[in-house]
Amino acid sequence: MAIDTIKDLDAAINGVVDPISATDVRVLDEKALRERVADQLAHCAAIGADKDARERARWLVRAAGRALGIRLASIQGLYTALGRGEAGPFTCPAMNIRGMAYDSCRAVFRTAKKCDAGAFLFEIARSEISYTDQRPAEYAAVVLAAAIREGWRGPVFIQGDHFQVNAKKYAENAAAEDANVRNLIEEGIAAGFYNIDVDTSTVVDLSKPTTKEQQRLNYELASEYTALIRKLEPRGVTVSVGAEIGEVGGKNSTVEEFLAFMDGFVESLEKKGKGLAGISKISIQTGTSHGGVPLPDGTIAKVAIDFAALVDIGKVAQSRYGLCGAVQHGASTLPDEVFDRFPKSHTSEIHLATGFQNLLFDHPALPRDFKDTMYAWLRENCKDEIKAGQTDEQFFYKTRKKALGPFKKQFYTLPASVRDALSAALEAKLDLLFGKLGVAGSRAAVERWVKPADVPLALASSAAAGSRGPSGKDEADSGE
Repeated sequence: MAIDTIKDLDAAINGVVDPISATDVRVLDEKALRERVADQLAHCAAIGADKDARERARWLVRAAGRALGIRLASIQGLYTALGRGEAGPFTCPAMNIRGMAYDSCRAVFRTAKKCDAGAFLFEIARSEISYTDQRPAEYAAVVLAAAIREGWRGPVFIQGDHFQVNAKKYAENAAAEDANVRNLIEEGIAAGFYNIDVDTSTVVDLSKPTTKEQQRLNYELASEYTALIRKLEPRGVTVSVGAEIGEVGGKNSTVEEFLAFMDGFVESLEKKGKGLAGISKISIQTGTSHGGVPLPDGTIAKVAIDFAALVDIGKVAQSRYGLCGAVQHGASTLPDEVFDRFPKSHTSEIHLATGFQNLLFDHPALPRDFKDTMYAWLRENCKDEIKAGQTDEQFFYKTRKKALGPFKKQFYTLPASVRDALSAALEAKLDLLFGKLGVAGSRAAVERWVKPADVPLALASSAAAGSRGPSGKDEADSGE
């Protein structure tokens, strides 16, 4: 049953979820919520035809999750413990869920429950928000709906990944680009993104004569955005903030660069307010690139990971600054056999994205006609990205992520048998990754070190409140 209007929503939740205030609901039938209504709410939140219905579905998911003890949370407490050596060693997977988001998130929670994991994050980058057509409020609702559907309890970590300054736009109009990043941070925190990776490494200028000068604009902007986050974070929440010293795909990072960034960042942040909490982790470049490098036949070029950089920078990050360690980006296309090396290398977090996307596009269960339709769309709408000498395999590999937004509804409404096959394949991959990264059994550490604040979400508008009042009875919309 399609849920497209507020009237549809009221019918779907009748006898299952009872809104009792502008911030709270009472769950009347948890079994029905899990087995039927969570699916409907997720679909409405993501692809519902009516804007007010989408907003109300997102609110219902957030409120129902709170009622069941599912809390959006910051991973700060756990990362602080990792920095002190009181938790771990493990490497937290941060997973960018780009396509077929609800079913994919369900697979993550199933894997976590099987291996008793708690140290994992869902994330979405600034660029992905655009090309996958998933604003923060939608993304958070879909993740939480998946948690409800799979019977999850406890903290859920959602992260804004690469909340990034576009270097070209910043050079053209610094004030406008700065406002873009600030607005996205505010939007993310309002949606429950209590973990944010600020990425100002794009403005590092390697032409400067000293390492500190090369990193200056990076640490100054990073401190500005960290101070903004501290101003916006809800009471009881210390958002886990990450920074970056080397743009992924560029030169490998060094301890010297890290020290120059951190000393400048600490000094700069101190000027913005005494006692402001700083960052909890540092992202570095180790030789990888986002998505990997496709060869003419469509396979991915092998890369040599600079594990020494992860070890050396991670050790200094922990011992000198109390950070949890270094963060590895662009890792999902690496061979399976390397993943167990990351927990041994002071790698606190690893970002996984394109490999999951590849699984969706390349799985034999994905209908051929659907894939052909998306590729035809890409050939027409991304033709300006075709490079001289590039094969079709390389072109489609690099651009197909841009079909995820325009075809989002089609992914959500694939036959159940197809979605089940795709999510089962993802679950098998996650089983392997969670084991190799050492997060199996990490739920106990999360329960010890993470104490989620209870942050209610008010309805976005009176229209989103629908026709049901706090008692569940029909009443007129009173307006604002």
